[in-house]
Amino acid sequence: MIYENQANAAENATPLALIVGANGGVGSQISKMLLQRGWRVRAMTRQPAQTAAADGVERVTGDAMNRQDVVGAAKDAKLIVHAVNPPGYRNWDRQVLPMLDNTIAAAEASGARIVFPGSVYNFGPDAFPLLTEDSPQKPFTRKGTLRVEMERRLKMASMRGIPVLIVRAGDFFGPDAKNNWFSQMLVRPGKPVRSVQNPAAPHAGHQWAYLPDVAETIGRLLDRADELSTFAVYHMEGFWDFDGMQLTGAIERAVGYPVKRRRLSWLGIKLAAPFVPLFREVLEMQYLWQMPIRMSNRKLTDFLGAEPKTPIDVAVSATLASLGCFEEVPKAAGLHHPADAGGRV
Repeated sequence: MIYENQANAAENATPLALIVGANGGVGSQISKMLLQRGWRVRAMTRQPAQTAAADGVERVTGDAMNRQDVVGAAKDAKLIVHAVNPPGYRNWDRQVLPMLDNTIAAAEASGARIVFPGSVYNFGPDAFPLLTEDSPQKPFTRKGTLRVEMERRLKMASMRGIPVLIVRAGDFFGPDAKNNWFSQMLVRPGKPVRSVQNPAAPHAGHQWAYLPDVAETIGRLLDRADELSTFAVYHMEGFWDFDGMQLTGAIERAVGYPVKRRRLSWLGIKLAAPFVPLFREVLEMQYLWQMPIRMSNRKLTDFLGAEPKTPIDVAVSATLASLGCFEEVPKAAGLHHPADAGGRV
């Protein structure tokens, strides 16, 4: 009995984090980061777990659209990571706000901090090309308008005493992330890379974010949670592809041979959009590929000293391996964890 009480006390002393959207690329990487930092991690998923998890994550069944499920899953949590999105860009107008409201209600009930991975969708061309945390948010797309409203609701929640951390970054890529531009447009998962399809206009720079670096950035900010404001917003620089061709070069170096470089046919996307729901949603984001758009990480580096950055060749190689794009799995090389780079924009 004494040992059992000691075990329960130790468990209660270990902070608990709930991941809403743990099966996605962002949620899974943040889960790993938190486990490495000694957190207990609970993942809420719609499908019941078939077997006991070997990764140390506690899994509970629940639907992010059901408030009671989220509030119940967040019991005793000190942190809620809201990393859930409708798949394939679909149903944002009907799902993203109710899901966020449920997370806010759960945080209010448990006293947890909310972590929200942000994006450039909030911003319109009037704020380009260099975005800071205080840039005006005047989007002209449905998704951008929803993102602005999500952050507005989070700010209102922070005014009621719910701590909020938002980390905005560029287009995600990385291991176990399949619902993104890298894996859905640039390359074909499960196939050796013979060509790379580039959505960017010629010489239009683009900002990418390697998911393990995003998770590590969030981790380092949480390490200093006592110093964060109640509503804390930070931008990451990530990997800045200054001419839209550098990421393709990294892919070529990773696979070890030249690949065919093709431009994505936006006209083809437009013509197919009436028949392919995903293309209708993708088309709305075309403006993000037409001119250089870059996030300033000055506020982040002023606070942390440096932004975690994995060398791009290592990041791309790990991503392609996880997508099954190598004919032979390359030997592990270079860094296995995010590295520091002191540069800032």
